[in-house]
Amino acid sequence: MMGTTTSQANNQPQQTALQQLQQLQQQFQQLHLNQLFAQDPQRFQRFSVALDSVLFDYSKHRIDAKVLQTLVQFAQQSQLAEWIGRLFSTATGSEKINYTEQRDAMHWALRLPATSTAACASEQSDAYAALTEQVHTQLERMYTLVEKIHVGQYRGATGEVIQDVVNIGVGGSDLGPLMVTQALSDFKVATEKPLNVHFVSTMDGSQLSELLHRLRPETTLFIISSKSFGTIDTLSNAQTVKQWLEKALGKHAQILKHHFIGVSTKADKMTAWGICPENQLLLWDWVGGRYSLWSCIGLPIALTIGVAGFQQFLAGAHAVDQHFQTAAFDQNIPVLMGLLGVWNNNFLNIQTHAVLPYDGRLKYFASYLQQLEMESNGKSIQRNGEAVSVDTCPIVWGEVGPNAQHAFYQLLHQGTHAVSCDFIAPVQRYNANQFTYAENAEALVEQHHLALSNCLAQSRLLAFGNQALDQQELDGLAAYKQYSGNQPSSSILLQELNPYSLGMLIALYEHKVFVQSVLWNINPFDQWGVEKGKEIANQLLPILNGQQQDLSALDASTQGLLKILLGKIDG
Repeated sequence: MMGTTTSQANNQPQQTALQQLQQLQQQFQQLHLNQLFAQDPQRFQRFSVALDSVLFDYSKHRIDAKVLQTLVQFAQQSQLAEWIGRLFSTATGSEKINYTEQRDAMHWALRLPATSTAACASEQSDAYAALTEQVHTQLERMYTLVEKIHVGQYRGATGEVIQDVVNIGVGGSDLGPLMVTQALSDFKVATEKPLNVHFVSTMDGSQLSELLHRLRPETTLFIISSKSFGTIDTLSNAQTVKQWLEKALGKHAQILKHHFIGVSTKADKMTAWGICPENQLLLWDWVGGRYSLWSCIGLPIALTIGVAGFQQFLAGAHAVDQHFQTAAFDQNIPVLMGLLGVWNNNFLNIQTHAVLPYDGRLKYFASYLQQLEMESNGKSIQRNGEAVSVDTCPIVWGEVGPNAQHAFYQLLHQGTHAVSCDFIAPVQRYNANQFTYAENAEALVEQHHLALSNCLAQSRLLAFGNQALDQQELDGLAAYKQYSGNQPSSSILLQELNPYSLGMLIALYEHKVFVQSVLWNINPFDQWGVEKGKEIANQLLPILNGQQQDLSALDASTQGLLKILLGKIDG
C-alpha cells in the first residue's frame, strides 16, 4: 500500500483515489505533452502557483485537471493534513514522528521568529514560547560571535585578527552551509579585514592538506560541526588541525580557546575535547543533520552574509512553513511538488530526477538535495513494519544547467531513460547599482539572458520534442536528429537569488520530502543505512591499523582486498 487510507463515507463501496490513479496511469503513460497543451490554451495559468517572489510552473508535467484532483484526493485519504499538523506540533505523544529513533523532528522551529507563539491551540502556546526561547538563545550567541569576528574583536592566540574560518564537518554539517555560502556569495558582508570561509569534509585529509598550505595559523579559526561530536571523519580532521596549530604556535590552552568553535548536541564531549564553554553552540536531538543549516550549524552562512542576511534566510523558510500549513493542497507548492514526484515515480515509471539550476551560484544545490531527498526517503520499510509495495525515492542528481548541457543532456533528449527535471533560475541577476558589477553590468545582463534562454529552450525541447523545432527543418530530417520529447519538468523562477528566496527554495524541498514520506508511509527522519556503514568501517579499521589479524569472519572479497592493502601498507 501507499500511505494509509481513511474509511469511505457512509461505508459505501467506491474507488479510492489510489485505484483511480491506477486507472489514469494507463491513459497517461502514452499521452504526450503536445496533446495536453493543444487541449488547453490556459494550461500555464491552471498549472502554476506564485508565492511571494517564487513562481512554480508545473504545466509541463503529464497531468490534467482530473489527475491533479485525484492526486489531491490521494493526499487527503493518506491523511496528509493530519501529518502536517503532527510535524508542526510540539506535543509529546506516545510515538514521536521520528519513531525509530524516538525523536521529534522540529527543524521548522529553527526559523520561528523570536516573538512567535505560532497559530496553535492554547495548550501549546507555552511549549512554542519555550521552544522559541531555546532556539533564539543559541542564535543570539552565534550572532554575537559573528559580530565579534566581523569587527575584528575575535582574535587568535597571538592577538591577530581572524581572516580565515574553516568549517570541519560532514554530511549535513558540511553540505548545507557549503551550498548556501556559495549560493549567496553576492551577499558577502564587508568585515574589518577580508574574511574567507572554507570547508573540509573528506576523511582522507586531502582537502585539509591542500588548504593548510595556504593558511596562517595565527589568523585561522576552526569550526568543528558535529551533531554527535563523535563522527570519526570530523574528529580526525579536527585532531590534525589541532596538531598543525600546536606545531606552529606551541602547545597551550590559548590555542583551544582562540582557534576553535564547536557546534554539537554534546556539550560534555566538546568540553572534553578542549573547546571552551563560551565557544560552544548547541543543537538538539530533534534537528536532523540534513535539516540543520538553519541552526548554529549555519555559522559559516552567517559569517558570510551577516546577521541580517541570516535572519532573512530564516524568514524566507518560515514563510514557506506558513504556506505549507495553510494553503489548499492544489495551491500548496511543496504538496504539489510531492504529488507530482509520486505521480512520476509510481505511475509513469520515471525513476530518476534531475535538478538543473541555471545560475552558477547554485553549483552545490543538486548535491545538497541528494542528501536531503535520498537520505530521507531512501527507505523500503513502512511505518507499520511491512515492506513497501512501490518504489520510493527516485535517484536525484543534477548539475548547473549550462555545464549539464555539455555533459548529460544528450541522454535526456535522445536517450532511453525517462527523467523528470526541475529547472531553477532567477529572473534578475546583475544589477548596475551593485558596485561589483557596475563596469560590466550590460555585458553580464546579456549573459544572464543567454542562460535564461537556454533554460527555457531545454525545458521546451524536453517537453515537446520535434514540435519545438522549426517545422520546415523537420522535412527529411534524419531519425538521429529527431526528438521524442515528453520528458516532464517543473520550472521554478526566483525573482532574485537572495537570502530570503533561497530560504524559501530550500524549505519547499524539505516539505516536498515530507509530503512524499507520508504518501509512501515511511519515516523520512532516520538514516540507519548510513549508521550501519560507519559501524562496519569501525570494525575494519583495527585490521588496517595492525591491531587485529584475524580475517576469517570476513567475506573472500574483503579478505583479498585487505591482504593487498596490508601488504602495501607494511611494505
